[in-house]
Amino acid sequence: MTLLITQPDPKLLDQIRIVLSHTSHPGNIGAAARAMKTMGLSQLVLVNPGVFPNSQAEAMASSATDVLANAVVCETLAEALTGTSLALGVSARRRDIMSEVLTPAQAASRLLTEAHAAPVALVFGNETSGLSNEELGLCQGLVSIHANPDFSSLNLAAAVQVLSYEVRQNWLNCASWPQPEIDAASMDEIERFYVHLETTLAELEFLNRGSPGKLMLKLRCLFARTRLAKEEVNILRGILTAASVAARRNEQPGSRIKNG
Repeated sequence: MTLLITQPDPKLLDQIRIVLSHTSHPGNIGAAARAMKTMGLSQLVLVNPGVFPNSQAEAMASSATDVLANAVVCETLAEALTGTSLALGVSARRRDIMSEVLTPAQAASRLLTEAHAAPVALVFGNETSGLSNEELGLCQGLVSIHANPDFSSLNLAAAVQVLSYEVRQNWLNCASWPQPEIDAASMDEIERFYVHLETTLAELEFLNRGSPGKLMLKLRCLFARTRLAKEEVNILRGILTAASVAARRNEQPGSRIKNG
């Protein structure tokens, strides 16, 4: 009897972005690149780094300077997540804004499942302040490394190493993953929906146009929990458009609905 062994698809790892937001020390960027390459990851995206490129980054990257050379630099996290269908933020602190907190192993499994359909991302914040609530508002889940509660602050590159390791172990141990449950909307589509939502709520005088504040952050959290599908985003934007038109005509939003 011949036993057929299916090898995991190496291209799947290319669908996973490691996003470092507002990294202040160039050495941490280089060390993170090295951590990635040891686990077969190569897609590094930097959001407004303090100093890059830099010789310290190259020195800490050791033989992973190719990862640095191919790194994409963006001005905003939204730009860094363009084209992705899932982004998970990595933080040692639990935040009220996120309802779902995953272990590194759970996060790796989720990312690899979703990566069959579209690029996905792991997002790491600044070394001192971590991810802001606004940045977490762009993520669909939170990943927490269960470190020593009396000293839970990991070096940035160490955190990247832990998550990269879990991704590789899941990738090696599972030749196939279930297909994503939904045809998830991309980050670009979701961001356009949020802009549409904020504009419409301001038109309806439900929020202050000049200071949307925590309301939009809470709404982002609400919709992030649902993992919006493309069709659902289209439906919601259709509702927003109808509400906006009705408001301009001084109509009640539901006044034109007919029975049957």
